[in-house]
Amino acid sequence: MIKRPLAALAGLCLSAVTLLSTPAWAETATLRVSAIPDEAPTELMRKFEPLGKYLEAELGMPVTFQPVSDYAGVVEALGAKRLDLAWLGGFTFVQAKLRTGDAVPLVQREQDEVFTSTFITADPDVKAHADLKGKSFAFGSVSSTSGHLMPRYFLQQDGIDPDTFFSRVGFSGAHDATVAWVESGKVDAGVLNSSVWEKLLEQDKINTDKVRVYAVTPTYYDYNWTVRGDLDPALVEKIKAAFLALDPANPEHKAILDLQRASRFVPTKAENYQGIEEAARAAGLLE
Repeated sequence: MIKRPLAALAGLCLSAVTLLSTPAWAETATLRVSAIPDEAPTELMRKFEPLGKYLEAELGMPVTFQPVSDYAGVVEALGAKRLDLAWLGGFTFVQAKLRTGDAVPLVQREQDEVFTSTFITADPDVKAHADLKGKSFAFGSVSSTSGHLMPRYFLQQDGIDPDTFFSRVGFSGAHDATVAWVESGKVDAGVLNSSVWEKLLEQDKINTDKVRVYAVTPTYYDYNWTVRGDLDPALVEKIKAAFLALDPANPEHKAILDLQRASRFVPTKAENYQGIEEAARAAGLLE
């Protein structure tokens, strides 16, 4: 049975709200940052450390990274004012916007305008989705855009209901975990973020004698950096400017961008993710 992440979040009581008698931005002495856990915690920290140091220098304030255990935790923490800035997937942003009413997407990578998901298998007989009828399949996190929502949506567009078409549907929790499940034979096939797939290939962390790509989705908008809506507007503009100033021609900046799998960052807006919200409703993942 598919979970309803937004519905689960809606029932949470946020006692922190009663503490906000003064403007939230006035209490921002440290910028608190997090990210959806779409990869292992150690990898998330490795990717963030140089970016965090860069933001500290650009903003003139301490920056801390606060890991969370699951995707819903990032949305809840933004809503409860425990985070100021978060790296979200397209679907997680939609959840955050609906949950908080004022979450603001600042920037996205150029690549996020044309993002895709990659379907993989270790079964030599699988050439297309139709060959997986009655077999097992893995998504990533329930709240993942590239690891669940959009692949599910595109499968449905092809006339495939994952919950009845596959013998079993599992949720690995993260993109690299999905690869491990497929490679080990825990499931017959799975789907993940195309960028993570390419990174794992570059790092020789995939046994390509076993695991291969059999399909790729159409493109869609995905990840962005989002701030909570009541953050000091001046600070918001400084954060946005810092991301936009990252220049691939600068070796130090390029090292940061490479870790983020970004050619550069570009401005984004909530309207870019309307298609994600519509897909989520069509897939039955939003009430």
